[in-house]
Amino acid sequence: MLFTTSLFLLLLSYYTLLMIAGLYNRMKMEKMPLPELENYPGVDILIPAHNEGVVIKETIEAMVGLEYRGDLQIYILNDHSTDETAEIAQVFDDTYTNVHHIQVPPGEPRGKSRVLNYGLSISGNKYYCVYDADNQPEPDALTKLVAMAEVTKQSAGAVGYVRTLNESTNWLTRMISIEFQVFQLLMQSGRWQLFKTGSLTGTNMLVKRSVIEELGGYDPYAIAEDAELTLRITQKGYLLPIVSKSVTWEQEPETLSVYLKQRTRWLQGNLYIVEKTLMEPGFFKGKLLVHSIHQLMVYVVFWLFLIVSYVWFVLGVFDIFSVHYSYPLLFIWYLSYIVYTSQLFAAQAAERTFTPINIFISIIMYFTYAQLFAYLFVRSLARYVKAKKKRQMIGWDKTARFKSK
Repeated sequence: MLFTTSLFLLLLSYYTLLMIAGLYNRMKMEKMPLPELENYPGVDILIPAHNEGVVIKETIEAMVGLEYRGDLQIYILNDHSTDETAEIAQVFDDTYTNVHHIQVPPGEPRGKSRVLNYGLSISGNKYYCVYDADNQPEPDALTKLVAMAEVTKQSAGAVGYVRTLNESTNWLTRMISIEFQVFQLLMQSGRWQLFKTGSLTGTNMLVKRSVIEELGGYDPYAIAEDAELTLRITQKGYLLPIVSKSVTWEQEPETLSVYLKQRTRWLQGNLYIVEKTLMEPGFFKGKLLVHSIHQLMVYVVFWLFLIVSYVWFVLGVFDIFSVHYSYPLLFIWYLSYIVYTSQLFAAQAAERTFTPINIFISIIMYFTYAQLFAYLFVRSLARYVKAKKKRQMIGWDKTARFKSK
């Protein structure tokens, strides 16, 4: 019990340290102007699209509105859409010389990785930038990514920030937005400040073509292709600087059923990476150690401690279990709640997104939103193990979109 408690406190301390480092990095970056380049290299934007008719028009409009001073080619990679995606994309193809509507040939395994590999095979600029089909980047988002990638030694590209377009729709979208502010920006900034490591986010991410070619492209079997590529990039000694000023706006699930489906897919993808981390040599060396430990802490240790926290809470409340500590078991549970909620408030302070409703949402998130992770982990693990036992390929399942209100 003492070992478990010590490990739990160490985990809380680590996330507290990341939070402080992230706040420091955000304040530092706010005061630091991004560099101006004399010449901006060519960039290919790759947008995987499968039945994205609900959102694709707004996405392409945002892409053609990007203010970039170098060569910019935009590829809508249509993966056998059966809705109006093709018609909408073709209108832009006919209107703009740098917009290309591409029909991706059939193939297996299906999914984003295979589509991106095809997109890389038909494009040729120095960098490529991935955006999901529901994204609306701010006009200067790409310029900021390229500038940071060009001035950072040993960079493989750069990683921007993803904000929630439909945050105010309901409590769920507000919780997702706050989660992104903490774990995708504040924690990312903290890891960059402390360890000079960054993680690709799947969208609003820039990568050098020479690097992806050196690595042999995307792993077509990886569902969480961004996290898997991050590990291989780091393993080769490259850096992925975090550019918090580069912002894209993304639609998030508005219903619990869509959210559970999306996060199950994400967790299955990360379980694939955890398995790869544990089974293949070399993942616990150098900067890669930070990513490998992070994967284990988030997708294994955190879940175990979440379960333990339930048990401690019940035992502490009902005084069922007596342990001779200098502090009560219930104190550990209180501490985890305080640390978690402090991270939510810290992220909102950095982003200036404090509102009465967001404060209320933050107070209840530990008891509601955070607890979904335990269920999602069990659900994802069961499906992952079942697929492995039956030698089934885990398919890519796109997130349902909602019409903007």
